[in-house]
Amino acid sequence: MQALILLGLVGLAAQLVDGSLGMAYGVTSTTLLLAIGTNAAAASATVHLAEIGTTLASGLSHWRFNNVDWKVVAKIGIPGAGGAFAGATFLSSLSTEMAAPIMSLILLPLGLYIIIRFTACGLPRDNLGKPLRKRFLAPLGVVAGFVDATGGGGWGPVGTPAILASGRIPPRKVIGSIDASEFLVAVAASIGFLVGIGSKNINFAWVGVLMLGGVIAAPVAAWLVRHIPPRFLGSAVGGVIVLTNVRTLLRSDWIDASGNVQAVAYIALAVIWAAAIAYSVREYRRDKKRKSVEAKLHRRTEEEPTPA
Repeated sequence: MQALILLGLVGLAAQLVDGSLGMAYGVTSTTLLLAIGTNAAAASATVHLAEIGTTLASGLSHWRFNNVDWKVVAKIGIPGAGGAFAGATFLSSLSTEMAAPIMSLILLPLGLYIIIRFTACGLPRDNLGKPLRKRFLAPLGVVAGFVDATGGGGWGPVGTPAILASGRIPPRKVIGSIDASEFLVAVAASIGFLVGIGSKNINFAWVGVLMLGGVIAAPVAAWLVRHIPPRFLGSAVGGVIVLTNVRTLLRSDWIDASGNVQAVAYIALAVIWAAAIAYSVREYRRDKKRKSVEAKLHRRTEEEPTPA
């Protein structure tokens, strides 16, 4: 019973983060399942079955708060489903030990770009409103879906930073669209796992409690992302990407850093991340105050009588 309660709380916390930042549900939940001895395929299958419910609830919640661009959902979600099915059916014979650090080397520069870009300059506006092309979203969806199924998580970490970096839609719509499209990925991956490994290695009680925790958290997360300033959100997402991928690289066979080195690196990154978020909040408040003053001056100018 304690294990089920813990899994439910993990599902709730993971969905709060995922629904607010567009990533982390799969990575968080899969990490816990692997830590208690679940094999990789069964862990990923359990998480993706739970995500059918959590992503549906999250997508509907984001839709209610107008956080979803349905054109983006279709362009990335359908190819993503194909990639997820392929990744799920081949997971039992595919090693991701080499793929993880390679993917981290790709994601880490994206995370650094996002945290620097949003912290220093705020929301990129030069491309805001321009359409995201299918030739960009379709390959991204295939890769993200494949990584998500084989690694137990990755749809958000791959998809969110790539679309955020384009600066073409606001961060809240990036997160809402990624969460909504993940429903297609979860369904396809689950079908692939059921075909590949069957249901005998899947604990459906675990699926249920993970799903329940995520469904409870989904509307709260969708409300949060609607009200979090884009500048703060970009800095927060960038920090998550950097921390996650530095952790993967330090623990990989390529580096195999000692515990002390890892601890120092995490503390240093956490301090820098906290400073970036604090700076973003300060600049957001300054910008908001400046706009308020400009609006008052504009109204005062309009109210002044014109000379005869």
